[in-house]
This record gives sequence, C-alpha cells and structure tokens, in this order.
Amino acid sequence: MPFRIALSGLDAASTDLQVTGHNIANAATNGFKQSRAEFADIYANSIQDVSTTSAGRGVRVSRVAQQFSQGNIDFTASNLDLALNGEGFFTLADANGNTSYTRAGAYTVDRDGYVVNHTNDRLQVFAPIGTSGTNFNTGSTTDLQLPTLSGTPSATTSANVAVNLDSSGTATAAATLFDPTVATTYDNSTSTTVYDSLGTAHTMTMYFRQSTVANEWNVYTTVDGNIVTPTTNSTAAPSSAAYPSATVNFDTSGALVTGSGSISATGTLAYNAYPIAGAAPLNMTFDMNNSTQFGSAFAVNNLTQDGYAPGRLSGVDIDNTGVVSARFTNGQSTALGKVALAKFNNPQGLRQLGDTSWAETFTSGNVQMGEAGTSSFGLVQSGGLENSNVDIAEQLVNLITAQRNYQANAQVITTADTVTQTIINIR
Repeated sequence: MPFRIALSGLDAASTDLQVTGHNIANAATNGFKQSRAEFADIYANSIQDVSTTSAGRGVRVSRVAQQFSQGNIDFTASNLDLALNGEGFFTLADANGNTSYTRAGAYTVDRDGYVVNHTNDRLQVFAPIGTSGTNFNTGSTTDLQLPTLSGTPSATTSANVAVNLDSSGTATAAATLFDPTVATTYDNSTSTTVYDSLGTAHTMTMYFRQSTVANEWNVYTTVDGNIVTPTTNSTAAPSSAAYPSATVNFDTSGALVTGSGSISATGTLAYNAYPIAGAAPLNMTFDMNNSTQFGSAFAVNNLTQDGYAPGRLSGVDIDNTGVVSARFTNGQSTALGKVALAKFNNPQGLRQLGDTSWAETFTSGNVQMGEAGTSSFGLVQSGGLENSNVDIAEQLVNLITAQRNYQANAQVITTADTVTQTIINIR
C-alpha cells in the first residue's frame, strides 16, 4: 500500500510541476491567466467504516483552477490593441459562427476590413442605431468591419452665419447697382466653401450692403459667382433689382429682428434651390440669429456649414467605453459599433480552448453581454495590451515546492522498498 500512496503523490507532484511549467511558459503571453493545481486527500472507507485510525490512501488532483486576476497593461502604438481594465471578456466569432471569449486584445485588420485576432476570429461589437453614435443595439452582436470605401459626401443644407455689421458706416446710394466685381457697390463680404450632393466644392460668398433705410442691410449671395435668390426676395430699392437680395433688419440695440424682411420668425434666411449640373439642386438655409449691428468694424464671428466632401479612412479611435469611430480625411467621424463584452457568474468554469480563449460551459453559467463601464464591466484601453498575470517569482517558488514534494514521494517508495526487502529476507 505505501507504494500506491507514494505513486499518487508522485502523480500529484508531477501535475503540479506541469501546471507551474505551463504558467512560466506563458509568462509573456498577452491575456493569459495562470492556473494552480489543487489537491484532495483519498480515503477508502464505507458507511460502516467509522475507524479513527485509517491512514488514508494518498492524494489526487481535485482540479486545476484558473486565476482571473487583472494583469498589468502595457501601452502600444496601435489603436486596435485593446486591453480590459476590470471584469469582462472580449467576444470573438469564427467563420462558422462559433463564439469564444478572450482577454487578449492584439487585433489587426484582414483583407476584407474585418478586425480579427491571430486565428482570424472576428471581434464582435454592438451595431450603432442611427447616425448619432450614442445608441447601440445591445440585443445582438456583429463583426467589426472597417470601411474600405471612401466616406460618403453630404450636401450643404444649412449654415450658421454670425457677423457684425458696422452701424457707423454710410449707406450706398440706391442708384448704385450692386456688382460683385466692383468693391464700391457693397460694404463687406465673406466667403466659405459649400458642397453639392456629389461632394464637389463650391465657393459661396455673402455681400453686405447698407440700405438707405435705417438699421437695414441688403444681403447678396453667390455660388461660384452666380447669384442665389432668397426665398423671400425683399430688395430694398427698385434700382438694385438687377441682383435679387435679402433684407436683414436690426433693432436700435443692434439685435437681429426676426420675422421681418427676408428673415423668418426663427431667425433663418432661406434660399431657392440652386441648380448644379450633374448633382441635386443646392438648398441652403442660413441661421443668422447671432448676427448683430453694432458701431464697430465688420467682423465674422462664425461661419460654418454642414456639408462635406468624400473622404478616405484616415484612422480608427476606440474610447474607454468601447465605441469604435472611423475618422475620414474630410474631417468626419462615424461610429462603427461598440465593443461587446461578456462576463460569467463562474469564470473558473469556462473551458480553455487554447490560443488564450475560452468557451462557455454549463458550469460557467450563461454568458451575460454588456457594455464597457456599465454594471460590473471594466473599461476598454485602446493602444494597450494586458500582460499575463503570472508572477515569475511566485512560480519559481512553486517549482521548488513541487520538486521537493516529488522527491519526498520518491523517498517514500525507496523506504517502502527497503521495508519490503527486509521482510523478504526474513528466514
């Protein structure tokens, strides 16, 4: 019997050495979680056996328990390198739709634009709802794919125009016709770029001319040098009708008077559709609520518009809540999804698949999907990788302990052999 007990000890110590060696071998594996060998003693007894002098029958490995403690995070130069600071797993799907979970976040892009790991499993995200980039469909996941085509252009539909018109100037004589090529026929001008439905850029210029009526200005607008007619054409003087203009009025405090002249009750100035060859007509509405007429020099305080040209993908950003945004060369940014995280009631019950990934089991409990930074889920660190949680110093001590255990059990066999030999030699 001592031989069997010692053999069980040798087997247990050997398993301990394997587990320790496996931990040490993966000390530099990103996202790796160390394990430890746990043991239980063996007693051969029955319901009638109430002996208090039983010596036991050895030891067995009760389980190899995974340790899901947090590993240190190293920073990298790639935005697609992801680390989790806190609880949770990244969710992956292979070509057959099989789902796995991992803490390793070294991702790249394949030829089709999908974000994948080293085994070509695709990173899963919650798809965006709408274009706001703030709402995501957390009821299902999808593959994260970076756009391989140019960003879609958008035509200019509105602009924000905030200017100060100098009230101390001299009104232009009504008989002087406005001419965009003659600077003396207007007081001030400003330009910006607008875009048609194909993303082609056009130069839009606004000309401001002080009317002979107090606190009133005529606004002429051109696109590529061609006049654009306001929806409400309130040209002040018949002699200037060669170029239709909008009328803008201010009160005695210099504030814009809404609902008068060409300005609507909401403070906007609308224009008739401007035809563009090969593209949809350009429809523009200007918000002029913040325009003023003070006794100071002409100033453009704000002049922005909402159109943009097509663009190429220039980069990818992932914030700490897992929102993946694509940046384009036209200055636009689009949300592609939100990194889908998973957690389990009993992560130690997960089945190891190799390649630093795990699969759900009955023991682990059902997967719980969620978003970074909510509930008990951790935060996503872009440009970082989680190191293995193996402590080399601790493992080397474990190695020595396992070695001593193995030697001690071998000594039990040697001693038992000596005792057996003594019995054999009795005459």
